[in-house]
Amino acid sequence: MDGPARRARLGRAHLYLVTEALPAERLTAALAGGVDIVQLRDKDASDAEILAAAPRFREACDAHGALFFVNDRPDLALACGADGVHVGQEDAPVEEVRSRVGPDLLIGLSTHAPDQFAAGLATSADHLCAGPVWETPTKAGRAAAGLGYVRHAAAHAGTRPWFAIGGIDERNAAEVAAAWRKADRRGSRDSRRRGPRGRRPGASRGRHRGGTGWDSAVGSAAARRARAGTSSSSATGPARRPATTRPGRVSSRSRRASVQPP
Repeated sequence: MDGPARRARLGRAHLYLVTEALPAERLTAALAGGVDIVQLRDKDASDAEILAAAPRFREACDAHGALFFVNDRPDLALACGADGVHVGQEDAPVEEVRSRVGPDLLIGLSTHAPDQFAAGLATSADHLCAGPVWETPTKAGRAAAGLGYVRHAAAHAGTRPWFAIGGIDERNAAEVAAAWRKADRRGSRDSRRRGPRGRRPGASRGRHRGGTGWDSAVGSAAARRARAGTSSSSATGPARRPATTRPGRVSSRSRRASVQPP
C-alpha cells in the first residue's frame, strides 16, 4: 500500500494489537478476531529476531487487510516492509523520522501529558497515543496519566487518529469508553452553543479516532462492547483471554481499540 491507502486503512481501524513476536497461529487468531493494526513491540528481541519475525507478521496482516507497525526503529520498520513505525518521546522527533522514512510510512507517537499531545498534533504524526491511562509493566516507572487525559485527548484530537494506552483491559475498557463519551458530549454541546463557525478548535464532533486493547484506544468491537456495558476482550488466541500475565498494551482511539495479548 502507498501512503494514502495506509491512511485510509488507519481511518477505518478499530482494534490495534501491540505484541511481542507471537507465533503464527496466535497472530492469525488475533487478526481473525478483528484486529486492524498489529504493532511488533519486543524490547528484548535482537534486530535479527525482529527481522526474522517480520515476514509472518507481514503475511498475516496482508491476509486480513490489517496494518503492520514496528516499534521505535524507523530503520527496522523499513527493513521489515512495515506500514508504519511507532515512536516515543525519547526517540527521534517525528519530523526527523519522517525525513528518514518518507511520506508513505505511517508514524505513531506516544504522549503522556496535554502539552505533549498538543505538540504531537503539530507534527506529521499519523496517529497519537495518550497514556498510560493506568500504570502498566510495559511502562515501568511511568505514572498513570488517568482518565482525565483520555477526556483531554478526546476533546482536542479533532480528526487526528489517537489511542488511549496503558493498563486497559476488558475489566476497565468501559471506563475509558465512558471518559471518551463524556468529552465527546461536552464537545458536541460546545459546538451547538457556538455554532459551526464558533466551534472551539479541536472540539469533538463525535468522530475521534482511536483504539482499545491491552494498551489501546477506545473504539471498535471492544469499545462497542464496553459502551453496551459488556466485557471487552481482544483476539489473543483460542481462549481470547485478556493480557494480564505478560506485558500487554491497550490503546484507545475514540472509536477504535487496540490490544496486546499475554
